[in-house]
Amino acid sequence: MSTLITTPFFGIVLSIGVYLIGQWLFKKSHGLFIFQPLFVAMVLGIAILVLLATVLGTSTAKLYTTAYKPGGDLIFWFLSPATIAFAIPLYKRNDIIKKYWLDILASLVIGASISLVAIVGISKLMGLSEVATKSMLPQAATTAIALPIATSIGGNSAVTAMACILNAVIIYALGDWLVKTFRLNRNPIGVGLGLGTSGHTIGSAYALKLGSVQGSMAAIAVVIIGIVIDLIVPIFSRILF
Repeated sequence: MSTLITTPFFGIVLSIGVYLIGQWLFKKSHGLFIFQPLFVAMVLGIAILVLLATVLGTSTAKLYTTAYKPGGDLIFWFLSPATIAFAIPLYKRNDIIKKYWLDILASLVIGASISLVAIVGISKLMGLSEVATKSMLPQAATTAIALPIATSIGGNSAVTAMACILNAVIIYALGDWLVKTFRLNRNPIGVGLGLGTSGHTIGSAYALKLGSVQGSMAAIAVVIIGIVIDLIVPIFSRILF
């Protein structure tokens, strides 16, 4: 294995490179959801690691650990300050929070609780293992928050990351249809909370297209749902498993 591959630069260059390819494909396809940059980066990054592992005669898991992870962890570090930055729109629209704080908190807690029950039910119907089920439980939180929660309750953080990204891609794909079909934009607070909770950062970006209130509520949802999931998922996991 070459010296270049075993340095952190490999993980950094690979991450940025596949994401830029995803952005290019997204623009060329005029916003086709299947070419959403995060999704493309994930799939293409995995494909490159598998191909390199085959060429170098090693396992993909070993290549990921020794070659990609050192640089990938450096990029992952920025997820935390990026998540904390969601506090800015929360502060800017604190007037809405002060007025509707109980409604916002209650809706997010109830929604998160229902989603946990649904995840367990669907996992059992599909015959998923306990580890897979635990990995899916924190998916309502943004990736930076969901991954350590999944690890702490005995889940697989890779599965959790996949679930979080797929959530965002699906919401981006169905956002227009959902809003128009169910006329969700009649309640800007509700639609913002829904998009932020289900689509995380990408959902928040879409919410901003609908209006400033929707965007602010989506950002608020990302922050609050992260706290809610951090509190209730470990308790829920202990009770269930």
